[in-house]
Amino acid sequence: MIRPIEKHEIESCVKVIRASFLTVAQEYGFTEENAPRFTAFAVTPERLAWQYEEGRPMYGYFEDDLILGYYSLHIQETEECELNNLCVLPEYRHRKIGEILFSHAVMTAADIGCKKMNIGIVEENKRLRAWYERLGARHVGTKKFDFFPFTCGYMEKEIAGER
Repeated sequence: MIRPIEKHEIESCVKVIRASFLTVAQEYGFTEENAPRFTAFAVTPERLAWQYEEGRPMYGYFEDDLILGYYSLHIQETEECELNNLCVLPEYRHRKIGEILFSHAVMTAADIGCKKMNIGIVEENKRLRAWYERLGARHVGTKKFDFFPFTCGYMEKEIAGER
């Protein structure tokens, strides 16, 4: 079941995000030293609480009161939103939870008037890029930042007519 995150669940969400993104860090050799701004290392209870207080839509996928997956949306001023931290705990992957969360994110974005969803990925993660493409997102570019040991990939999902 997907439902909005409650404030007292922020700490649990941070654990889910960090554990989920840590598998990517391990696969690609990211560490807190060479990529301190990578999600697995940068998300904190304080940062997530600030985003919560800011009013960002935050949702969790729950089974038996356990948070197995998470995402949030950052609403932008241009009828666009950014999908943030879509993740599923490693031991619960390959059960379509990510697809269910993505579909929910698209519907949530449509409901709040977004016309386009922006998605950032680790460009080197070809499986993730292909996964988003199968779900209707298209690749629109890359950018290399000095503070990351990887290339940032950018994708978009048109929202119009998704509801």
